[in-house]
Amino acid sequence: MIRLIRGVVIARTRDVLVVEVGATGGGLGFKVFVPEPTAARLVEGAPTLLHTYLQVREDALTLFGFESEDELNVFELLLTVNGVGPKVALATLSTLSPDALRLALTNQEPAIIARVPGIGKRTAEKIVLELKDKVKPPAGNLEALAQLTSIDAEVIDALVALGYSVVEAQRAVQGLPKDATTVEERLRYALSQFGN
Repeated sequence: MIRLIRGVVIARTRDVLVVEVGATGGGLGFKVFVPEPTAARLVEGAPTLLHTYLQVREDALTLFGFESEDELNVFELLLTVNGVGPKVALATLSTLSPDALRLALTNQEPAIIARVPGIGKRTAEKIVLELKDKVKPPAGNLEALAQLTSIDAEVIDALVALGYSVVEAQRAVQGLPKDATTVEERLRYALSQFGN
C-alpha cells in the first residue's frame, strides 16, 4: 500500500496533482487526487509530501493525497459511512476543513455537511448519525470556529445569490484570510478573488 509520496509537482488541475518521485527528470509520475484547496496552494515545480490512500478496484488503482495525516484520517473516517466513496469524501474535504467537519458532527448539524456538492440531506444526516460519536470536538476556540463556519455559510449564500455556483463560492471562502471575521469583510475578499 502506498501511504506517503514525496516529490515535485509537475502538473496540476483543479483536484489532481502529478507528482514526480525519484531522480530529477528520470522518476515516476503519480496521478494523485487531492482536495481542491491543496491543488490551489501547490504550484508546479514545488516539492511536496502527501499522505496517501490507495483505492484498489478491479479496473483501477486510484491514489488520493492529503497534506496532513489529520486530513487523511478524516478522509478514511468518512469512507466508513455506507454510501460514501472516495470521491464524496474528497469533495467533503474540498469544502470543509477537518475541524469544520468535526464541529458539524459534534454539534449534529447535517445542514453544513449537505452543502458539499454530491451530498444530499439524507446522506448528510447519515454521516452525522454514524460519525458523531467517533470524533472529538476540534481543539482550539470552538466559539470562534463555529462563528466562522456560520459566517462562511452566509458568504456562500450571498455569492450563490449573486450568480456564482456553490463550488465556486466554497472555493472562494476557503481562500479567505483568517483575520477577516465579518460577513462583509469575507464577502469583499471573496469577490476580489473572482476579479483576479
